[in-house]
Amino acid sequence: MRLALTLGERNLGLTWPNPSVGAVVVDENGRQPIILSQGATQAGGRPHAERVALAAAGHRARGATLYVSLEPCSHHGRTTPCADAVVEAGIRRVVSGIEDPDPRVAGHGHARLRGAGIEVVGGCLSGRAYRAHRGHITRVTLGRPAVTVKLARTTEGFAGSRRPPRLLITAEIANARVHLMRAHADAVMVGVGTVLADDPLLTVRLPGLERRSPVRIVVDSHLRIPAGSRIVETAGEVPTWLVTTAAAPAEAERELASRGVEVLRVPADAQGRVALHDALQLLGSRGLTRVYCEGGPDLADALARADLIDDLVLITGRSARGQGDVPALGTALQDRMDDLRLVGDEQIGPDLFMFWEKP
Repeated sequence: MRLALTLGERNLGLTWPNPSVGAVVVDENGRQPIILSQGATQAGGRPHAERVALAAAGHRARGATLYVSLEPCSHHGRTTPCADAVVEAGIRRVVSGIEDPDPRVAGHGHARLRGAGIEVVGGCLSGRAYRAHRGHITRVTLGRPAVTVKLARTTEGFAGSRRPPRLLITAEIANARVHLMRAHADAVMVGVGTVLADDPLLTVRLPGLERRSPVRIVVDSHLRIPAGSRIVETAGEVPTWLVTTAAAPAEAERELASRGVEVLRVPADAQGRVALHDALQLLGSRGLTRVYCEGGPDLADALARADLIDDLVLITGRSARGQGDVPALGTALQDRMDDLRLVGDEQIGPDLFMFWEKP
């Protein structure tokens, strides 16, 4: 099951709107178990992991055990249900990580397997399976993608400086880890303030993973993003969505659209800014399951205020005594952290990564 989960986790960010599932076919009939084949959900969400693994195993799958990180689907889509494929392959036993809460599945996949005489064991490494599929689970139960907020801070607790030069907090090895997290997200999201201050590119720039750059999303209530920003200039190369309000100027939208930017309009909140709950519901309806927010303290605090943070990654880097003046943690996020659970930490070079999640 650990192998199945790892296989699925490798393709996170590539399979939306479908979950990234891993599957392993094992012959357990002899003195020692033998791995016959393995598979993961492919880019774009098809084919599913079970079908990849079963096709690779061929006739050897008959009488074998299938380990799969998520309950096999039981509904008809572009193909027949994976549960039917498992039955047809002659699998004797299925071990799954968690039940799929998608209403089209929700235990029916397991039931179909049991009805065909297949032994089903559920809940294997369920905690890790839940984390691996949190984006899918959040989308099918709440209608929105799961949101991970990443913040970097100095040892004094600052995320930046209002005066130039730009405050550099983390080392190169930590930056590489951040790019890897980007590569495993469906979308990376920032506020327009980050674009105005830093002019980021928001792509994955790890050697060999450049094509893993996710959708780039900018929350821009009044369409203030400069046409000459790097995000706009490269919109033809990497999908770029701007989320704005109904009141944003139509002329600005036309200019951005001519450059390849897709503008999405949602209602405004009481302050005239993008209503984040509506924005995330819209992103969920477009198939996104995992959004990685790198938008800085203001956007992080707004997401915390709306109770829209599912995971928090807090990176503590170098000291910048006398330079920082923008607190990394706003008041809303500080209050919300009481509702989050610290699940781990990792020292990466000189920088400390700490991971929180919503229970």
